[in-house]
Amino acid sequence: MGSLHKFLHHRKVFKGLTEQEFAWVLYDVGNSAFTMLACSLLPIWFKELAVGTAPGQISGSQATAFYSASISIVTLIIAFIGPIFGTLADRKNTKKFIFTTATALGVILCFLNGFSMGWISFLILTVVTRICYNISITIYDSMLNDITTEDRMDKVSSYGYAWGYLGSCIPFLFALLAYIMGPDMLGMISGPLSRVLGFGITAVWWFMVTVPLLRNYKQTNWTENTSHTVKNSLLKIFRTLKAIALKDKKVFFFLISYFLYIDGVGTIIDNCVNIGTDLNLDTVGQVIFLLLTQVVAFGGSLVFAKLSEKYKTTTLIGVCIIGYFFLCLYALVLNSLLEFAVLAFGVGCFQGSIQSLSRSYYCKIIPPEKSGEYFGIYDVFSKGASFLGSAVIAVVKLNNGTINTAVACLAVFFALGYVFLKITEKQGALTGVMAENS
Repeated sequence: MGSLHKFLHHRKVFKGLTEQEFAWVLYDVGNSAFTMLACSLLPIWFKELAVGTAPGQISGSQATAFYSASISIVTLIIAFIGPIFGTLADRKNTKKFIFTTATALGVILCFLNGFSMGWISFLILTVVTRICYNISITIYDSMLNDITTEDRMDKVSSYGYAWGYLGSCIPFLFALLAYIMGPDMLGMISGPLSRVLGFGITAVWWFMVTVPLLRNYKQTNWTENTSHTVKNSLLKIFRTLKAIALKDKKVFFFLISYFLYIDGVGTIIDNCVNIGTDLNLDTVGQVIFLLLTQVVAFGGSLVFAKLSEKYKTTTLIGVCIIGYFFLCLYALVLNSLLEFAVLAFGVGCFQGSIQSLSRSYYCKIIPPEKSGEYFGIYDVFSKGASFLGSAVIAVVKLNNGTINTAVACLAVFFALGYVFLKITEKQGALTGVMAENS
């Protein structure tokens, strides 16, 4: 692993990164593999286990309901415990321990999920793996303040998403091949074995590319608060939220903007397979196009990383929001696999960029010594937003609307998000003027 790390780090494309920056980027490559699996094959495997007429199996509608409920459960749990773990991680020499524990548990549970023979155990392991994964992401995002300087945050954050999208394709290709071959390859690879291979390869990849960060990361920002209790952590979070709402208007309005536009982003990501299924598109074709979208997202993230050297972060976020707005409207004419590919590739152009630039911009406007706590709050706004978008799709579908109309309705979230982003910029300008006059 050490020799692979050195080889990759000395490639021309990575020469502009420090050792810590490079190690931090690599973790995005690892966790993105699980994200890709979770957004594509994982719900398909769940339905293979759950749907049927055998004792203990359920209908397709029930399977969809249970799977959706599991995602909601994860969202609620992370919304509650994310800020707590973030606050605890802000103590000296604690961030790395929490990150290591959450990642290790996530990798182990991901591996074990491949051996699930029943849909209930599969769903339970999926929920717990997602929880560990999300805790690791909260801490990982907060590390950005420790591993780089403010003027490099946009570039490093964009590199993380860019290489995460591209790197996730490597283990996913093996998982996809195992799924496609399935039981038709003369019995050589059965359905259960394809799941073992898919989860196993993903878990090993996730672990391998995490090792450099575990070796190189050093926490440089922390708070002197020595409180260890959950109660005191919650009180601190509430005090911080109150201070943000009353005093730090820049952070306050950005979080509102982020909550709105990331709702649309998250809803589209979570429902990409459902969109194609509703339109009766070929399942394998959808997954292949989603895989190719990762390559598009890689290029898009690098382009915006380069643009961040010349343009303001909020300007670039605004461009991504506008792009998403028009893509939602384009969904009204979506009807074929080719048109699905156009939508997917369009989303890929902005997906990584809007997430990476949001992360780096937020990192710039928060106190570095409280980055864990603030990113715990950031994660609440990120995960909580998916409820609204999912609710919109549910309401439209229950009223006999098409999936095209449901996706188009998400444009409202991007429009409102853009408005509050402009308010954020004004607050930033106002703060700057006040600082100069003081």
